[in-house]
Amino acid sequence: MKQHLYLLTGASRGLGLAMAEQLLRADHWVLCISRLTNPALASRAVEQGCQLEQWAQDLQHTVAAAERLSQWLGQRQSGSLASATLINNAGSIPGIGPLSTADPIELSRALRVGLEAPLLLSAAFLRATQAWNMPRKVLNISSGLGRRAMASQSAYCAAKAGMDHFTRCLALEEALKPGGAKVCSLAPGVIDTDMQLQLRGAQASVFPDQKNFIDLKVLGRLSSPADAATQVLAYLARADFGDNPIGDVRD
Repeated sequence: MKQHLYLLTGASRGLGLAMAEQLLRADHWVLCISRLTNPALASRAVEQGCQLEQWAQDLQHTVAAAERLSQWLGQRQSGSLASATLINNAGSIPGIGPLSTADPIELSRALRVGLEAPLLLSAAFLRATQAWNMPRKVLNISSGLGRRAMASQSAYCAAKAGMDHFTRCLALEEALKPGGAKVCSLAPGVIDTDMQLQLRGAQASVFPDQKNFIDLKVLGRLSSPADAATQVLAYLARADFGDNPIGDVRD
């Protein structure tokens, strides 16, 4: 039985963990790339009869992560695979506040993990699989904040906006190739994750939108990670995936 290969970053918690759990199927081969591995996920993979690998890889070390992925893909036998998909989900949000007060180290990490890593991993994935005669997809997990400016969120907004735009460029490139990959930068909706907790806990004096995020929680307008993962993976499975390089699960 041929397997569907999924490469997923940021799989140790939140939306990434929920997607990893839902991808654990007998006909799937899942590689999770995160700072931490998850023993419970490994146990669940055994129960589901799914082939799972987990890398403890800090994605702020972007070149090392991309080189490791390139070498790993180069050792795979494509004849045993039915498809290959890269899901760039990992992100990092620095301390919330005006750019003028931001910690340079946190800013650098947010841009490396949220923008540079997806760029380099996508390049490594596409280069290593370009001769594979099978459907290939790149799914970038974006955000509404990549499409709407917000005070005290410069780094996160910049990373997601950059992700959207490089996805547009990548879609144009792949469309010129026979059997080119389908690519999409997808906003997954507003999800009840640690990031939302961080936004609600920010100081209102430096984060004008704090109350809006509190209201989202109070009014029950946040998706659970599991529900959001179901929506994202359903979008990934659509026949028209990649027709529009910029998407939103709420469309």
